[in-house]
Amino acid sequence: MYGLTPFGGTGFDLWNAFSDFDKSFFGSNMPMNNCRTDIRDDGDKYVMESELPGFEKEDIKLDINGSQLTIAAEHSTNNDEKDEKGNYIRRERTFGSYKRSFDIGDINTDAITAEYKNGILTIELPKKASEAPVARRLEIN
Repeated sequence: MYGLTPFGGTGFDLWNAFSDFDKSFFGSNMPMNNCRTDIRDDGDKYVMESELPGFEKEDIKLDINGSQLTIAAEHSTNNDEKDEKGNYIRRERTFGSYKRSFDIGDINTDAITAEYKNGILTIELPKKASEAPVARRLEIN
């Protein structure tokens, strides 16, 4: 934010300072709204790799609606620590979710495969077979 922060010339960045405080104090192990995805073209198919660390396979849903593929994942934890009287010493809850959609109009949706391993969701998206152009003769009226 060049020119918009009152501390611009002092070397102190208030926005990053608060962000760093937030990360270190609240300690999130699941980045929110951050589903890094790489897509490569392997000729006859696309291969999509999405990073979903901290999720179990059961937390992830893949939905096809028309020509759109949606990756959605939700995960929550609840850590309760109580003393011998049942009073809370610490109680923390976390919730993380991702949702991304991709156009798959040129994909053979019946042949899509997916695998989840070590926090990486790999989806193979076979391309539709190209149709040869139709040749025909037109009649003149």
